[in-house]
Amino acid sequence: MTSSEAVGNAPVDESGTVSRQQWKWSTLAAMASYLDAGSIVALGSGLALFQAYLGLSSGAVGALAAIGPNAIGCALGALIGGRLGDKLGRKRIYKYDLLVYAAGILCIALAVNAPMLFIGTFVVGVAVGADVPTSLALVGEFSPSKARGKLLSFTQIAWNAGPVVVLLLALVLSPLELLGIRIVFLHLFVVAIVTWALRRGLAESARWTAASAAAGSVATRVGALFRGANLRALLWTGTIYLFWNVAAGTNGIFTPYIITTLNAGSQAAGVALSCAGFVIGILATLVFMRLVDRGHTMRKQMWAAGSVMQVLAFVAYLVFPFNIPVIIANILLFGVGAAFAGEAVYKIVSQELFPTMLRGTAQGLTFGVARTFLGIWSFFVPTLATAGIGTVAALLAACLLVSGVVGYFFMPDTSGKSLEQIEVERAPA
Repeated sequence: MTSSEAVGNAPVDESGTVSRQQWKWSTLAAMASYLDAGSIVALGSGLALFQAYLGLSSGAVGALAAIGPNAIGCALGALIGGRLGDKLGRKRIYKYDLLVYAAGILCIALAVNAPMLFIGTFVVGVAVGADVPTSLALVGEFSPSKARGKLLSFTQIAWNAGPVVVLLLALVLSPLELLGIRIVFLHLFVVAIVTWALRRGLAESARWTAASAAAGSVATRVGALFRGANLRALLWTGTIYLFWNVAAGTNGIFTPYIITTLNAGSQAAGVALSCAGFVIGILATLVFMRLVDRGHTMRKQMWAAGSVMQVLAFVAYLVFPFNIPVIIANILLFGVGAAFAGEAVYKIVSQELFPTMLRGTAQGLTFGVARTFLGIWSFFVPTLATAGIGTVAALLAACLLVSGVVGYFFMPDTSGKSLEQIEVERAPA
């Protein structure tokens, strides 16, 4: 028996001690987030360049953003991958989906016409969408209950690191213009292949294996998600993520495009400012990791602080001129706020609130709906942005307010409890 198999099949240590093997597994699973966010930002960094090279209209740019890893393609992948991960196992999905991702990335990197660019973008979206819910379920299922928040939020470090590397490469290679963006996508291709090779040594989740052997009850069917505690959890996680993701997704893919289009700065300035935002996200997430498992009250306090900061980030665009100092203020407030009241929390509670055989299905559904909504929104962002930042900023501030209020007042108390304890507490009487 190899060390990875031993960890995969042994009972989870619930004391809160994280082993070296668990950190390794978390890192490999987190690469789904690295590749997800990296591909989103790589596409965002190259939108204006691909638009000029291929003669794309504003509507085509919006459509490209809508079908890829930021939106509809990812949504479709999450819906399919999440359900198959529950039915067939986590390993079968995350073992092969990165090969599909690599093929899509290569298609984008070598694109010489619009069909290649659109097909590659859609394939990348589907592949990364399938990977995210299965990888996160794996992390949640092997994590100690008193360190589950830490390991799941660690994947958010990777989510921020992907864009940092992509944006730094884009900045350094900006003199090469479109060739530089092609090299950025080739970097993602290499990372995907290396990650796929390293993941081949991972074992199946012990919790999924045990639950699968006992499966067959009504509680494991998809319909069980739409009743009782599961339905409440689905609505809550879906609401906080959908409204938060509209703002985060718009920031992630359109910041350089909007800065350039509205003449607030150059392409290089837009890329540099976006990179700074993700670096801030990494630093803030390190703080979040130290605090998130300290109890329900701490989670709510961090959520409240983060929500206020994120709303203020976009209110600033309504009060002050759209220039570099105000953009910096937006990036600082949003970067810190998103670490405390954003995707990291959504990732954690999505693993905690659903039974094992529905865990991937539930997150695939909420993730997919949120990314679909973002895809629809992305059709209109380029057109809205050409008229000024005001309308976009007001809508994003409103979305963040909804996410913040719903998240704070309806946050369930799951911190520090084992997944089995949470499932028993939430089961019908």
